[in-house]
Amino acid sequence: MTSQHLIADTVKVRVIFLVLNGVELLDLAGPAQVFSMAASLGAPYSLHFCANNLGVRSAQGLFLGQLEPLPSVCANDVVMVAGVALDQLNQPLLDSDTRRWLINAYTNGTRIASICTGAIVLGEAGLLDGRRCTTHWFIVEDLQQRYPMARIVDSVLYVSDRGIVTSAGVASGIDMALSLVEQQHGPRLAAEVARCLVIYLRRNGSVPQQSVYLEYRNHLHPGVHQVQNWLAEHAMESVSLAELAHIANMSVRSFSRAFKNVTGLTPVQYQQRLRLEVAATLLQNSDLSIEAIAARCGFDDARHFRRLWQRQFGVSPAATRKKQTKTSVA
Repeated sequence: MTSQHLIADTVKVRVIFLVLNGVELLDLAGPAQVFSMAASLGAPYSLHFCANNLGVRSAQGLFLGQLEPLPSVCANDVVMVAGVALDQLNQPLLDSDTRRWLINAYTNGTRIASICTGAIVLGEAGLLDGRRCTTHWFIVEDLQQRYPMARIVDSVLYVSDRGIVTSAGVASGIDMALSLVEQQHGPRLAAEVARCLVIYLRRNGSVPQQSVYLEYRNHLHPGVHQVQNWLAEHAMESVSLAELAHIANMSVRSFSRAFKNVTGLTPVQYQQRLRLEVAATLLQNSDLSIEAIAARCGFDDARHFRRLWQRQFGVSPAATRKKQTKTSVA
C-alpha cells in the first residue's frame, strides 16, 4: 500500500500563496516545495500563486508573472503568506482589496499561515490581536511595537493559535509546512516528504525532534526494510512474529535476530514506537481523550499506553498535551 492509497479519499485542499511585492523567494519556494512533494506522493493538494497584480518583483530581483487573481476561499483551503524584504516594511504591505480578501479568508474559516516577515502582513490585516505568534528574531521587537495586542512567542519555529499559524525566519517555513502536512495526513507522509527533500524533520520542542519513520532505516537489510514498510502502514494492527517473518521471507528465528541487529529494537518495540508517533499527532486534538487515543493507536488499554509514553518521553501523555497547548505548536 502506498501513500496514494492511504489518502486517496481525502478532500482536495487548495494551498493559496499570497505573493506580495518584494517577496522573499525562499519564504515562497520552501513551503511550496513541501506541498508539491506531498502532492506528488498522493496528498490532495493543489498549489496556487496569487496576487492582486499579474506580476511582482521578488526581493532577489526575479520577476514573477502570470500570477492568479485572488480567489474566493473556503474552510478547506490554506493561505500561505510569504515574507517580504525588510526594506518593504517601511510602507503598507497590503492594498485595501488584498487586506479585505485576507480578512474574508479568515472569516470563512480558512487556515492562514505566515513565513518570516509575513507576520507583519497578518498584523496589518488585524489578525494577530490577542493571538500567540512569532516571526524572524530580527523583527520580533518591531512586530511587538507595531501590534502591542499580539502575544509574541520568541525562540520557536512556529506557533498556531485559533486558525492562524506564524513561523520564524526563512527555513522555518519549511518546518511549518511539514507540520501542516503531518496534521492533515499523518507523520508518515510528513517524514516521506522530508526524506524526499533531504531535510531534517524538525518539530518545535513539545514532541520528539526525530521521526521514527526516518530513524532505524540506515541499514541495508532488504527483509527488515520490507517489514518496516509494512508496519508503517499497519501500525495499529495486531500481527504475529511469524507473519512478519513471512513478509521478510525469512524464518522467525533469523528474522528476529536480523531485526534486532540492524535496528537495535525488537519488532514489537518498533511497532510500539510507530504507535507512539501516531499518538503524538493525535494528542494535538483536544477533542480526543487519552483513552480514545490509546484505542485508535492499537493499544489494549490506556494504562499500557501511558506506561510506554512515560518510559519513552519521561512525562505522561497528559503532561505532553498540556505543554503542547501552552506553547501552541502546530
